[in-house]
Amino acid sequence: MYELKITSHFAAAHQLREIRGGCENLHGHNWKIEVSVVGRNLGNDGLLVDFREIKRETKRVMAELDHKFLNELAPFKNLEPSSENIARHIFEVLSENLNSAGVRVRRVTAWESDSACATYWTDDDVSAIL
Repeated sequence: MYELKITSHFAAAHQLREIRGGCENLHGHNWKIEVSVVGRNLGNDGLLVDFREIKRETKRVMAELDHKFLNELAPFKNLEPSSENIARHIFEVLSENLNSAGVRVRRVTAWESDSACATYWTDDDVSAIL
């Protein structure tokens, strides 16, 4: 198996509605997003998938989130805009756009600070799918 990883960033504000304490107040983060894709076979070009394709699709998702108040966006209207849910949202959007017969988004990690992150992945057996 091969694994490719890229990182991206976005800045946004949010409020965690169900958390007691400071995070209920409007505040922001400079999120670092790590995207991992996996696959078993390389193409004739020696690549699993071009990094540019992963970066392009990730950039599209980041553009929807960057410099926004996340609570007002459709994915988070009824869902806490936590790092966990941000990672899941990005994972789901990227999976729709990047998954193919030989490549799967494996995991997405959303770092809200240098020392705190949340990772989302599915329980799917990737080796069986690929």
